[in-house]
Amino acid sequence: MTLTVRIVAPDKTVWDSEAEEVILPSTTGQLGILTGHAPLLSALDIGVMRVRPGKDWVAIALMGGFAEVENDEVTILVNGAERGDTIEREAAREAYTQAQTRLNQVQNSDNRQEKIQATQALKRARARFQASGGMI
Repeated sequence: MTLTVRIVAPDKTVWDSEAEEVILPSTTGQLGILTGHAPLLSALDIGVMRVRPGKDWVAIALMGGFAEVENDEVTILVNGAERGDTIEREAAREAYTQAQTRLNQVQNSDNRQEKIQATQALKRARARFQASGGMI
């Protein structure tokens, strides 16, 4: 048996295929899904989702959202998503470095909003870099 996995972002369907296994970046930690999983609704954090349609894994950067698991169907609604094999690794590494620098610059700031924005930008850049195959 396999899972039917569908990842839907506001602008496109990122993935719509069968898979053997899925690992999701939930807000409470990594969440593994296999066939026969109990029904579940979970909030997703910014991070890397891994899906195994065959023997190889595919990495997908998720920008937060929700996942529903029911009857071997995994439906993932996200704010944004990008397959790792479509991300240029060096550009992702540079964006990650810039996001780290920006967060370091605002660490001592009294502007809470600026700190939150810099932290979220770093999480997005890290997810894209890791999905592209970069190691942090």
